[in-house]
Amino acid sequence: MPSISRFFGLVIYMYFNDHSPPHFHAEYGEWEAVYVIDTLDVLRGELPRRAHSMVIEWALANRDELRTNWAKASRQLPLDQIRPLE
Repeated sequence: MPSISRFFGLVIYMYFNDHSPPHFHAEYGEWEAVYVIDTLDVLRGELPRRAHSMVIEWALANRDELRTNWAKASRQLPLDQIRPLE
C-alpha cells in the first residue's frame, strides 16, 4: 500500500485497485481510519481527535489530488505524493 503523504506522525495511504467508495487510509501509531474522499466521513476505524482533525484539514486542501490518485490507483498507475499539512 503506497504512502502518498506524511505529516505530524500521520501516514496517508491508498491501495491499488481498492473497493468503492473512493477512499484513503490514515495511520497514526497503532490507530487507523479509512476516509471517504467525497464526504470525508470515516468509513471504518478511528483516530485520536487531534489526528482526525489534521486529516480532515489536509484532505479538504487536497481533495482534487486525492481524486486524481484514486483514478490512478484504480488503473494501477503510480501515485503522486501529496504535499503534507504544514
